[in-house]
Amino acid sequence: MPFVYMLRCADGSYYVGSTRNLEARLFQHNHAVEDACLYTRSRRPVELVWHEEVENVGLAYGLEKQIQGWGRKKREALIRGDFELLPLLSSRRGGRPRPT
Repeated sequence: MPFVYMLRCADGSYYVGSTRNLEARLFQHNHAVEDACLYTRSRRPVELVWHEEVENVGLAYGLEKQIQGWGRKKREALIRGDFELLPLLSSRRGGRPRPT
């Protein structure tokens, strides 16, 4: 089954990804030298702080892209499991209020 995951890097930044083999991917992020780990290679060690198993690769990729668009506070709410805060931490670009 595919996973979506979030890592906390040594510099405090977060990395969001998806994979079919979470254990192998974590090893790559912390040890591999290939370009697939370009972001995390210079920010080691990395720590797994959140993951979710999903039904298929398409859902994993979509959720990965969604979380990548989130701000830091919203990502940290997800890590803590504060799911009720997620809608409150959503922001709209452009500054216009949401229609009611």
